[in-house]
Amino acid sequence: MWNNIALCSICKFSPSSTSSLFSRFQALHPVCKRKYKDFCKDEPAAQILQSWSCQVVKRTCNMLPSRLVSNKAKYRQYTKTYPVLDGCIPTIYQHVFEENLRNSEAVIRRYSELLEKVSKGGGEDAILRHTQRNKKLFVRERLKMLLDDESFLELSPLAGLNMPYGDVPAAGCLTGIGKICGIWCVFMANDATVKGGTIYPIGVKKQLRAQEVAMQNRLLSVYLVDSGGAFLPLQSELFPDKSDGGRIFYNEAIMSAMKIPQVAVVCGSCVAGGAYVPTMAEETVIIDKIGTLFLAGPPLVKAATGENVSPEDLGGAQLHSKVSGCSDHFASSEKQAYECVRNIISTLSYEPLPEEFIEYDGPLYSSDELLGLAPQGYSYTLPVKLILSRLMDGSRFQEFKADYGTTLVTGFGHVEGHLVGIVANNGELSHDASLKGCHFVQLCGQRSIPILFFQNTAPHAAEPTSISQAEAHTNRLKAQASMMAAVACAAVPKITIVIGGCYGSESYVMVRDSIKCGRSFSPNFLFLWPNARVALVDSRHFFAIPKAEDSDCKGDESELNHLKEKLEEESSAFYSSARLWDDGIILPQNTRRVVAQCLEITKQHKYQVISPCQYPIIRM
Repeated sequence: MWNNIALCSICKFSPSSTSSLFSRFQALHPVCKRKYKDFCKDEPAAQILQSWSCQVVKRTCNMLPSRLVSNKAKYRQYTKTYPVLDGCIPTIYQHVFEENLRNSEAVIRRYSELLEKVSKGGGEDAILRHTQRNKKLFVRERLKMLLDDESFLELSPLAGLNMPYGDVPAAGCLTGIGKICGIWCVFMANDATVKGGTIYPIGVKKQLRAQEVAMQNRLLSVYLVDSGGAFLPLQSELFPDKSDGGRIFYNEAIMSAMKIPQVAVVCGSCVAGGAYVPTMAEETVIIDKIGTLFLAGPPLVKAATGENVSPEDLGGAQLHSKVSGCSDHFASSEKQAYECVRNIISTLSYEPLPEEFIEYDGPLYSSDELLGLAPQGYSYTLPVKLILSRLMDGSRFQEFKADYGTTLVTGFGHVEGHLVGIVANNGELSHDASLKGCHFVQLCGQRSIPILFFQNTAPHAAEPTSISQAEAHTNRLKAQASMMAAVACAAVPKITIVIGGCYGSESYVMVRDSIKCGRSFSPNFLFLWPNARVALVDSRHFFAIPKAEDSDCKGDESELNHLKEKLEEESSAFYSSARLWDDGIILPQNTRRVVAQCLEITKQHKYQVISPCQYPIIRM
């Protein structure tokens, strides 16, 4: 009888390519055998039948959908011809490399300290109360039970540190992207050890960003709700405006209409605004004894009516599963609840994700050397191709317009087998560089190739002092405007990595000296290296203000020094990440892995089967 190995050896197919053919061939072979049983008595005739069967399989192979049989292997061999970048660090740059390395080691130590602080949530005492007295799992333990046994991408872990209203570790909620049943999902999990799960303004901003990531990349969303509602002393900053707390519920409805599935688990107290999140999700699980759901808790009932009522009677799992219908699934334990979520996700309309193993070459140069290439300041910047040679597959890079507008490097490369367009600062963004960037970004948009931006912009440039300089300045601005328009309208995934400085006279759109794919231009993901700096101007290039004749020189100098100190503090990567101006800080040596993960995430929507209905799921 035919088997998979025999079929592979005879027809020269790999085992993975024959898995779909083998079942067809098994059905075909008995028919042939019965029809030609007399013909197959002697060995030569059997060999003829065997050869004929192979031809049938090959024709069948040609008729299969392209998802099963593709030219990826042939395509990958062409990429081997991309030129190899020279990543050797010249001797004349060695002292700069060493200075950068020392700076990187210092900022990474600071980064590790902050991560350690954040990982403890509200502190050891709060975790003890949460797990022992309240009999609930710590939020990170919940994620271990929910997610597949793979690493996940946590978003903005440093959000909420050193805020004007105090420290709110991780903004009181963990958000990120991980796999559940093999499907990439966005998760939003309240950490009740931080201020009892109450929502701060930075927590609202973090949840809205997670929903934006889900909508932009069409990712299933899972909410682990354990929230005490809004932090009332800051209520004026929480709910009134368009991008405040109420937007979370609006987004839930819009995401449902977009056919983005949403599942919620009530794994603690859900009070006031926190109660709307699970009731607007498409399916909700509530956990017995620890999950409660109400707009006003027992203390307010007592104050309003004088009646004593327990949380379980007012809004417990039994009530919402049997009476109100706010919950769709009753779970007797947290473990059962997360198993239920996994069962729900297994019912979603996703085609099986391809399991093909993509072969790729690693970079020829060590990623650890990126620590010495991460500039501590613009004057310590080394050629950006040295960085690309440590990130691209095989250190291969097909450069576009290599000799034109050389202060911007553009071209194509691969990151763990994923084709990307590269746009990287290599100096001040000149007129020619802007036109080149505009052209290249449009090429990527037309060819549906994701764009990877590496940003390290020049500090504030000198203002023009003559008519000719003013004309050149104006032409440069027009070219930069063209590039901004191209980036804004490119309908492809965009990932930005700030590897150095991010400065500009209007930094909210990064108009000057930048690649223009900052937060205002809605990249799919935006990350910083720990050495990065984000500001309107670089405090280290901050020139003295001209003094009037009757001014107090000492007072002016004191104010200037204070302003420099303020700019220095507010331009650090840690200050930026605490305020969610980015999706988090990543270590330079982890950049390749994170980028590959993001590229894989952006491709998942291709495998979702979308129904033609254009309305959300309305709960009873």
